[in-house]
Amino acid sequence: MKFVDEATIHVEAGDGGNGCLSFRREKYVPKGGPDGGDGGDGGNVYLVVDEGLNTLADFRYKRRFRAERGQNGMGSDRIGKSGEDLDIRVPLGTLVYDDDTGELMGDMVRSDDRLLVAKGGFHGLGNARFKTSTNRAPRKTTPGTPGEKRKLRLELQVLADVGLLGLPNAGKSSFIRAVSAARPKVADYPFTTLYPQLGVVRSGPDQSFVIADIPGLIEGAAEGVGLGIQFLKHLSRTRLLLHIVDIAACADTESVQQQIATIEKEIAEYGRDLDQRERWLVMNKIDLLDSANLEQFRQSIQVMCDGMPVYFISAMTGAGCDTLCKAIQGWLDQKQDIKATGTGQDE
Repeated sequence: MKFVDEATIHVEAGDGGNGCLSFRREKYVPKGGPDGGDGGDGGNVYLVVDEGLNTLADFRYKRRFRAERGQNGMGSDRIGKSGEDLDIRVPLGTLVYDDDTGELMGDMVRSDDRLLVAKGGFHGLGNARFKTSTNRAPRKTTPGTPGEKRKLRLELQVLADVGLLGLPNAGKSSFIRAVSAARPKVADYPFTTLYPQLGVVRSGPDQSFVIADIPGLIEGAAEGVGLGIQFLKHLSRTRLLLHIVDIAACADTESVQQQIATIEKEIAEYGRDLDQRERWLVMNKIDLLDSANLEQFRQSIQVMCDGMPVYFISAMTGAGCDTLCKAIQGWLDQKQDIKATGTGQDE
């Protein structure tokens, strides 16, 4: 299925049913009086979370949704049936905007979220409502009010604890394959990842976290070059960023620094405080270096990073991956404990 993370839809709530103009006419019932009933309320339109969905692809084919209108009132004081509400299923992590005003209407981040996006029309009143001691045969009714109509823009931001950053072919997809059951495409050419991938990492019997992989970034991504900038928004919900660098493609620490600077520049230009997020450096493909070169790189990079956590792994052989995953789980647990006790502010 094609990954779609943005969609525009039109929703229309049901109109309220009209009130009825009717008089009771029965044999042996003189001057029966007004008996027109009220109409029914129009159906509302809701967005509801469906955890079985992971894309907005369904909205490529159907973009207009309308709830049922209320039934008109009837004689004998019969009230019209209210219209059925309409539930539209969306994935967890969907942001809902009013496309005309730009207003954020809701953020669907809980499995039981149900957001009212269009209110049904109010029912009309039948003439029985207007009878008084001085007006015993009213001919007045009111129509039902129209239901709300909205143009909505839906934007999916995947929910993950950890996000992966890096240049094309840095080994992000290989890493997520090595530590989770996710199976993104892996090949020896750039941009094998064309849309975000999620993987659940089991770091203990009752411990796990979710990793999000996005297409690789290249220089100029913030201006629309390449694919990664289109999906950077999916990292805005993550708590930790792993910057993966292909150490085997670096001749020296200067080329490592250039790779790091390229990514830092792009996420800074992207904005949304992504460059302020906690970030660790992960040097991948250590299996392609001999022990002497690796040790030289290790010492130089530790000095260069000046306090930033640095890990050396091989996604192909699995070397160092377990240590990294345990460190991530420990960091996430620590942040959760701080948040629960209120002794600090979660980043």
